[in-house]
Amino acid sequence: MNCTEPGCTGTIEDGYCTVCGSAPVNPDSVSTVSAQAAPGTAAASTAAHPGAGRCAEPGCGGTLVDGYCDVCGSAPAPVSAMATTAHDTRGSVGSTVRSGATRSGRSVRTGRSGSTGGGRGRLGAGMVKVPSVPRKDPAEAVLTDAEVPESHRDCGKCGRPVGRSRDGKPGRTEGFCPHCGTRFSFTPKLSRSDVVGGQYGVLGPLAHGGLGWIYLAVDHKVDDRPVVLKGLLNTGDADAMRAAVAEKRFLAQVDHPNIVRIYNFAEDTGPDGKPVGYIVMEYVGGKSLKQLLREQRTADQRYLPPARAIAYILEMLPALEYLHERGLAYCDFKPDNVMQTEEQLKLIDLGAVIALEDQTETIYGTPGYQAKEIARTGPTIATEVYTVGRTLAALIMRIPPVNNELGPLPGPETEPLLARHESLYRFLVRATDIDPDARFTSMSEMSDQLTGILREVLADEDGRPRPGLSTRFGPPRAVFGVGDRVPDDPRAIIAALPVPLVDPADSGAALLASTSAVTPEDLEREITAGLAAVVTGREESIEIPLRLIRAALEFGDPDDALRRLDEVSETLAGDWRLTWFAGQARLLQRDWAAAATEFDALYSALPGEAAPKLALAVASELDATAPARERAARYYEMVWRTDRSFTSAAFGAARVRKTAGDRAGAVEVLDQVDAASAVHTEAGVAAVETLLAVPDSEQLTEQLVRDAGKRVDSLTIDSKRRSAQARMRVLDAALRWLRLGRVPTDHSPLLGVALDQQGVRTGLERCYRDLARETDDMWERIALVEQANAVRPRTVL
Repeated sequence: MNCTEPGCTGTIEDGYCTVCGSAPVNPDSVSTVSAQAAPGTAAASTAAHPGAGRCAEPGCGGTLVDGYCDVCGSAPAPVSAMATTAHDTRGSVGSTVRSGATRSGRSVRTGRSGSTGGGRGRLGAGMVKVPSVPRKDPAEAVLTDAEVPESHRDCGKCGRPVGRSRDGKPGRTEGFCPHCGTRFSFTPKLSRSDVVGGQYGVLGPLAHGGLGWIYLAVDHKVDDRPVVLKGLLNTGDADAMRAAVAEKRFLAQVDHPNIVRIYNFAEDTGPDGKPVGYIVMEYVGGKSLKQLLREQRTADQRYLPPARAIAYILEMLPALEYLHERGLAYCDFKPDNVMQTEEQLKLIDLGAVIALEDQTETIYGTPGYQAKEIARTGPTIATEVYTVGRTLAALIMRIPPVNNELGPLPGPETEPLLARHESLYRFLVRATDIDPDARFTSMSEMSDQLTGILREVLADEDGRPRPGLSTRFGPPRAVFGVGDRVPDDPRAIIAALPVPLVDPADSGAALLASTSAVTPEDLEREITAGLAAVVTGREESIEIPLRLIRAALEFGDPDDALRRLDEVSETLAGDWRLTWFAGQARLLQRDWAAAATEFDALYSALPGEAAPKLALAVASELDATAPARERAARYYEMVWRTDRSFTSAAFGAARVRKTAGDRAGAVEVLDQVDAASAVHTEAGVAAVETLLAVPDSEQLTEQLVRDAGKRVDSLTIDSKRRSAQARMRVLDAALRWLRLGRVPTDHSPLLGVALDQQGVRTGLERCYRDLARETDDMWERIALVEQANAVRPRTVL
């Protein structure tokens, strides 16, 4: 079989090309794409004429000539790579590995539910404008002065400083470590005249890494394409080197748009006559995130904006997930190893990639970014999550060093950025938790939560909402707290909060979708009737017991709900939904502090979700202590600022502001309720009541009264009773103002009556009589008529 790599004349032996080392394109994917290409399309044209076609490089309008673009020089993307890209943009289902973290110490697992997959966006997650980085000419990338600064000279074995200046003499670039005796060398071993493996002509060094120098070369057997050579092994044991190369052969099959391609493995003889192995990688011309961070620091002494840094991380999480799905761990994720070229990011170094949980092979990583437990457990999903959290933190803020490496994360008390973006702080805390089981369970879960945090960060920066669908919860079911107080019955709150999404793959999902029962007893009877068919030969349902817990809560029975929670606490230990339902049970018991503790734990586990923040806000508001009210205000406004579909948060934020004496702020929030909302009129009425809720009549002004009147006039109030109440609230305030001896400067009418004692009293009388006609209670009607008679203007007979 001939190699399918453009420009290569090799043949496939044992699954790899004898010339370029690449694995062949999957024939099935080639035939599928070819079959779908209609005559006359670009795909069909390229199939018929391999040397022609449009360049697939983003932003390039060139034509493929002899396998390469005549504008940017890029080779066409292989079909398997394009297929992978299409798959990855759809996202993947989250892992089921146990995990969870809370600030309160309660364990919350967030990876079990099947409804955890999130969509993937382009660089910037479709919400952030990220500056493009021009593609760098390979010739310009070669270092003219290949020297490793003394501050970066460390022993490759024990990590201690070597080659440092002493007594006014410059440090040695070659020698032996005085601590462990390991040989070190910081001088390039390859020069421009060298040819590695009889195929790769060296152009010069690019950078110095953990395994030595990285070189730029050209592949003389594949159209002189630029490649990168990275040292794989330096040992006198030729058999050991060949074994290492065989172990790394799987890297040639890694095919993801955000991961540098591995072309081949080459062997050369070092200056000491010993064999040296090299990984031959795709050349990616651009800037690393470390370089971009350094440029930002040089320009204005700041770190990367959090939204931009989050966009970078979101772009790379699918690449790490891709490796994990294939049983591989990247091990050394850090700003140095992510390169941006134009608007694309790539992992540029696969030298540290090994199998997940491999405890036999040498593990490479960077102190400060690598999890401490990796020496004991080997690379795991948890250790990978740790490196992502540390990388994001290093991009957005200063992390004080400890022993020449990144120290612990600062807290919001010392880092203003974390004080401003609490959800981001909680994300970093969970991602870098000292307990591996407390971290996120997968890159997919991290992406889901980080996307929600990105929406919060952007909304906080420019005040524009960034709504988005949750992968954990459905939308709000109703609006609670309409008006100026929280409902007396917590069941109204629970009925309005979002509910966890049901995993469609669960064995009980279909049964739950078909039931019409409301009470726990009726629901249990219906489930019992169909339960045998549900569980026979299938995995036992998780969603059924959770639905029964939810039914007990919605029916208002916290004791039954807690009993059911205890029954499944061992089977679903730490499941995040148990925490959600436990918090609601505490609401029903009116134990506001305990409810807030549960919701706070869930917020720490799912920092990108709105539902836990909303529930935490209302529990804190009900707690009524000063610190709790401050928390309520913060979380209400965080939810409302990000997503205006959570209208309960608007009423909550307005209530808390009004209680704190900020009437103008409360009205500002209520005015943001969309005109298309079902509670827009209620928000308008609440705004009027808030405007007029002055603690002293002396604070009433003509402008204030007229502003309230205009607001009522602009509202469409279907209920005559509600309309009369709103008008009466304005006219009553006008009468109090007039009784202070005030004289209007504007003689225009107020709600259809003159702004004087005669007109306002007439308007009030009409409101009381309208209310009397709308009530069915005889005694209330009598009382309203008496009030109308009392307020009516005096008449002269």
